[in-house]
Amino acid sequence: PHDFTAVALCWLKGPKAEREHIAYQGSLIIQYRHFQCRCLRTFFLMMNLLTLPFFSLQQGQFSNPETPGYVGFANLPNQVHRKSVKKGFEFTLMVVGESGLGKSTLINSLFLTDLYPERVIPGAAEKIERTVQIEASTVEIEERGVKLRLTVVDTPGYGDAINSQDCFSTIISYIDDQFERYLHDESGLNRRHIVDNRVHCCFYFISPLGHGLKPLDVQFMKAIHNKVNVVPVIAKADTLTLRERERLKRRILDEIDEHGIKIYHLPDAESDEDEDFKEQTRILKASIPFAVVGSNQQIEAKGKKVRGRLYPWGVVEVENPEHNDFLKLRIMLITHMQDLQEVTQDLHYENFRSDRLKRGGRLSSHGYILPLSPAKGPEPEEMDKDMILQEKEAEVKCFKTLDNFSLIKKTFICHGSAFSSSMFNILGNILNC
Repeated sequence: PHDFTAVALCWLKGPKAEREHIAYQGSLIIQYRHFQCRCLRTFFLMMNLLTLPFFSLQQGQFSNPETPGYVGFANLPNQVHRKSVKKGFEFTLMVVGESGLGKSTLINSLFLTDLYPERVIPGAAEKIERTVQIEASTVEIEERGVKLRLTVVDTPGYGDAINSQDCFSTIISYIDDQFERYLHDESGLNRRHIVDNRVHCCFYFISPLGHGLKPLDVQFMKAIHNKVNVVPVIAKADTLTLRERERLKRRILDEIDEHGIKIYHLPDAESDEDEDFKEQTRILKASIPFAVVGSNQQIEAKGKKVRGRLYPWGVVEVENPEHNDFLKLRIMLITHMQDLQEVTQDLHYENFRSDRLKRGGRLSSHGYILPLSPAKGPEPEEMDKDMILQEKEAEVKCFKTLDNFSLIKKTFICHGSAFSSSMFNILGNILNC
């Protein structure tokens, strides 16, 4: 039959033998004839109406087709999943490192998008007087119906100056400002649509040309390791041999432990997880710091198109785990993105919030909560306001005392007290003095 709706109704009303016959005919029709996809969807939708869990079309009333004792709260994860997919996800990634290490190329390779379509690379003369800047780029990424609002915070100018002693103060101020903004929004009246711009992860790029960490690397990571999740990344790993890469990794880990730097550690796999996931977690932990190569070019290698870099001696494939750790870094970021957000919320943000509440705060002109520095003390304007408030409170207390005295005087006079009015006048003059 050509009318799939009629076939579906026959499917619902007929006995089991007729249902099987109609289903067989429907499969033959679908197999040998070409119909519009809309009709096919209608056919399959009507054929599956009997599988609805809480409604029966034959009886016209609600019923439970499951086994006895089934309540239905086992579907709660599905509700959370639908709400999460509908709402979308937010993630903020910060990339810090010296210029020329391939930060922008790596980010574009990770998310298969162009975050910097109109970026202008400054020349050598412009870099001389250039300071550290904060550039936040936000892009909406959708994959299989799941939306991700990705914000990448770049820090051009970091480490370019000759004297880089205070070059990361701007970065720390930005991280604190995002915490303050979130704290202010969380303390406001409307908390339904709070935009989370807190930095959830920081990729710190380490130059492959050195013999470990530079003093600037140590100072910066020690300054931010209590504010954000730090993931060390060795840039341009194709400039190193496999033996040099492993030696550099061990050297960096030793220096991180020596200086007491807290980097992001992947959580251990649960005991009920499958063996493949446990093995994947073990490999990811052993790969820190990640030695990566980034490229947006398509190169033909072994008869197929791959993203990589072409050299006279061969091709370095970006997504080949035998060549570099790019694929491991992306798997770590995607599979542990929720854990990065939870650590930011439960550890770094709670530390910031408790510190603000402990030291006290005031509202700035932008509405953010700012601390009162114990060393500088309150500002002169605030001291004047406090003095005026204290004087007003003293005047109010004095007026209350005089009112009580007048009430006592009237009470004694009405009851014929032995105190004379002159005595009350003397007491009144003393109180006024």
